[in-house]
Order: sequence, then structure tokens, then C-alpha cells
Amino acid sequence: MMTDTAWLSRTELLIGKDNLEKLNNSHVLVVGMGGVGSYAAEFICRAGIGEMTIIDGDVVDPSNRNRQLPALATTHGMSKVELMGERLMQINPELKLHVIKEFVMPDRAEALLEGNPDYVVDAIDSITPKLSFIKAAYAKQLKLVCSMGAGAKLDPTCLKVTDISKTYNCPFAQQIRKQLKGSGIRKGIKVVFSPELPNKDSLMLTDGTNFKKSAYGTISYLPATFGATLSSVVIRDLIEQA
Repeated sequence: MMTDTAWLSRTELLIGKDNLEKLNNSHVLVVGMGGVGSYAAEFICRAGIGEMTIIDGDVVDPSNRNRQLPALATTHGMSKVELMGERLMQINPELKLHVIKEFVMPDRAEALLEGNPDYVVDAIDSITPKLSFIKAAYAKQLKLVCSMGAGAKLDPTCLKVTDISKTYNCPFAQQIRKQLKGSGIRKGIKVVFSPELPNKDSLMLTDGTNFKKSAYGTISYLPATFGATLSSVVIRDLIEQA
């Protein structure tokens, strides 16, 4: 039972005491503390979730500052997940928080889901780890919502929540969809995606570290909007108002 609820008075006014209690008794896992996942984690925390697990093995790079919540001029080289952990605890000191500082390697996905959270938010931006995590969560029949590509796009009003099978105009979603089909998963994965045509000229190649061979250009607000949409799916599903 949360002892200090004054900071959630406006939330209670909107969703009611019973639903606030549901959130307080729920455990949400967010994997990926980049431009999408960091905002999703913060918004979920601010909604009154009682228990959270956050996962990321990366550190802040100067190029992250245009879109990632933990990225400041003063945090270069620091752990994203540790920075977010400190931030979440400052928002809600009563939060039961599990901070896991590691990249999601394919052979670790199942183990990272052993706590059987009530909801899983996938904000991984590399194909191979993302597929492993999705398939592990799907096999365990966990509630899951996944972010598709937030790069190469500018219009936040285009975002949609749908099944992976209904995505289009998103190269990232296309790759995920194709790989999942190869594993016999054609539908049943809830995603947030944008059908806005991507700016393909914004693509750059990377060194392939941590399964990431390329990246698209990004703008400050678009990944945050993805994060906000992911968090809304989680909260509305948990209080059954989707």
C-alpha cells in the first residue's frame, strides 16, 4: 500500500481510487532507456505504478541529447539505466524498482522476464535482441507492447496502436514482421508505429556494435511521443479502459 498519495491526487481524480490501487499493485518492465523507453518509463512511473524493472546496458553519448531523457551535457559516459533509476526514485520514493544494467543478448531474454511482470514495454532498437525479447515474452504469454521505428519521421500525429500484422511504411516493423513470421508468429503482438513515409536520406551506417548496423536521423519530440503512446497503452490496459 502506497503511503504518500498526495502527489497522485490529479491522477486519482481522473481514473478513481480503485484504478490507482490497481496501478500501485502492478509491475511493469521497460527494456531500453533510449529516446522511446526513457520517456515511457517516466510516464508509467508518474502514473503511479508500484513496481518497475528497467533494463539497459548503454551509456549516454553526446548524440543522445537531441532526444533521450537521461542525456544531458553533464551525463556523457554515464549509465542510462542508472540515471533513469535515480530519476524514477526521485519521482516516487516508494517505487519498488529493479535496475538491470545490461544489454539484452538473445540468450538472456527469457531470464530477464523471469519476474513475470504484469506488462512489458519493448523499446529495443536493434533487430536481433528485440526479436529475442518479443519471442520470449510471447512464449510466456505476457502482456506486451512494442515500439517500432521512431527514426526518419517528423509527424507525431501519425502514430497508431495496432497489431504487428497491420503495420506499413515502417522499414523497422517490416523486418520484425518478416522475422516473426519465420518463427510462426504472424499476429498477436501489439505495437506502436508510424505510417508516415520515412526520410530514407537520413539513414547512416554504424559499426554494428550490439547488433545495430544502421540508424536513422531523429527529432526531439518523435521518440518521446512514441514513449507517451506506449505508456498510455500500458496504463489503459492495466485499468481496463483501452
